[in-house]
Amino acid sequence: MARFVRRRPNNWRHKFACAGRGLRRGVRTQISFFVHLVAAALVAIVAAVLQVDRHEWLLLTLCVTGVLTAEMFNTALERMAPAISRERDPRLRDALDMASAGVLLAALGSVVVGLVIFGRRLIELAGW
Repeated sequence: MARFVRRRPNNWRHKFACAGRGLRRGVRTQISFFVHLVAAALVAIVAAVLQVDRHEWLLLTLCVTGVLTAEMFNTALERMAPAISRERDPRLRDALDMASAGVLLAALGSVVVGLVIFGRRLIELAGW
């Protein structure tokens, strides 16, 4: 029989507290999320060094946020799956694989954006 959590206050402060708790859990328990955070920091450093313009910063920020969001949703599904069933279920496997594919697509799209934004500047710096 499933246990239900008692309903908590439904105010903005509480909602932000829950979101903050979820973010902390994601960062602390998922190596993939941590790796994406490190990548985001590196993107920010490279963008600052290469002096990207405001529009490029916006694109990079959207990409980083998209990847981190996809990773957090993937993590949520990974945490929820065992609560649904401990048995092997091809539907759960497929759902988890699709969530992972969503992270992969977001990451690959972000790499393309990064290459377009950073590529030209890096080629110029290399003197090619």
